Amino acid sequence: MEFEKITGLIDAPFTPFTPEGDLNLEPIPAYANMLRANGMKGVFINGSSGEGYMLTDDERKRLAEAWIAAVGKNDPDFKVIVHVGSCCLRSSRELARHAAEIGAWGIGAMAPPFPKIGRVEELVKYIEEIASAAPELPFYYYHIPAFNGAFLPMLDLLKAVDGRVPNFAGIKYTFESLYEYNQCRLYENGKFDMLHGQDETILASLAQGGARGGIGGTTNYNGRELNAIIEAWNHGDIEAAREHQNFSQEVINVICRYRGNIVGGKRIMKLIGLDLGPNRVPFRNMTDEEEEKMREELNAIDFFCRCNKL
Repeated sequence: MEFEKITGLIDAPFTPFTPEGDLNLEPIPAYANMLRANGMKGVFINGSSGEGYMLTDDERKRLAEAWIAAVGKNDPDFKVIVHVGSCCLRSSRELARHAAEIGAWGIGAMAPPFPKIGRVEELVKYIEEIASAAPELPFYYYHIPAFNGAFLPMLDLLKAVDGRVPNFAGIKYTFESLYEYNQCRLYENGKFDMLHGQDETILASLAQGGARGGIGGTTNYNGRELNAIIEAWNHGDIEAAREHQNFSQEVINVICRYRGNIVGGKRIMKLIGLDLGPNRVPFRNMTDEEEEKMREELNAIDFFCRCNKL
């Protein structure tokens, strides 16, 4: 099967919660409109930024339905890709079936954190079982070994799924090896869609000939700058591309001092005018004092003049 390759940046949105920690679907339409207005080409929901493994299956379904309702079914200009990975394979298959039923553009899954997958063949079987539950949808493997310990060779994975998983579309590659990313991109003359998953190195990937598409977490609030890297590169303005990439790394430096994108990044959404609530336990939410300190650090790099706008 052949699928459209993604061009542009897909956002990995946070999951909105009430102050009590319950799912809050009310902000989704405004959230979707904000992402569209700032140049995003879709969303990859219920993933790591969205605390997907901390949601019930019912919550994951309701969230997917809310995003589809907000953006429309099978919208080619704003794609909804649903992360369906789970420690329970039967849950993953049901979530995949549901995603297809409600009109999602695609599905994806990371390797489960338990049981740990230690061999490529184990991973292929896991992917095969999930992908076959939604055979008409493109399936993306979400490679993020820092979260699940699945430090497996991705080129070997591509070779193993090629011809075996008909709807395998590509990889969301969230790992540091630009060499491996590029080797996967070159496999069989670019057969599979290699989505760059590290916002801090988009420019380096562009220089290799990659990053036609990507899925990011800091795109939630810094998407304009990340899009500006690609735009400057496409226009041959290397110095501008470097400046936008360096600024984006400065933003990442700030959030890394506040427990990373899932915690610090979600609080930034409140600072730019879209309060998505707290994180779920065991994440340790930021205090008001930390929030004010982070605001000061972001002000110091002129973030609020360059960030996403509502």
